[in-house]
Amino acid sequence: MDLAPYLAALRRDLSAAAAPGGPEIARAADLLAGSLDVSARLCLLEVLADATAEITAKLDGATVEVRLRSREADLVVHQVPPEPPAAPVPPAPGAATTEPSGDVARITLRLPDTLKDTVEQAAATEGISVNAWLVRAVAAAVPGAAPSAPARPGRGSSRRITGFAQA
Repeated sequence: MDLAPYLAALRRDLSAAAAPGGPEIARAADLLAGSLDVSARLCLLEVLADATAEITAKLDGATVEVRLRSREADLVVHQVPPEPPAAPVPPAPGAATTEPSGDVARITLRLPDTLKDTVEQAAATEGISVNAWLVRAVAAAVPGAAPSAPARPGRGSSRRITGFAQA
């Protein structure tokens, strides 16, 4: 991008503003315009750099930068290659599945009220507990974990125990 036309327009505007002041003021404006050339060029480059930073922040998968070559500014767009998905880590032998096979860990999960209500509705729709629904959802999200379908009430075992016990 050639900055010369913008700097020439700035000089013309400065000369036009100084012209009514007479020849001495016009001469002073011309001298001032010459000495401001470098400063104005740097100011324009800063504006371009700020603009490219804002554009880059709004782009997905590309960056824009300003490069100064000679007395010209070049805008360069780089496409960022998408990161390949990480290879799933195979479960270690004897790794826990979604079916409790011995020890079960307890965690505390804090959810926004609206999400909690949605989870409760989804679990009720499927006829399973919120805990079973969350275990299945987490297992489906974790690579290598095979989600299982928890037993619904009335199918399989007819005994269902809910609650919390502490030893």
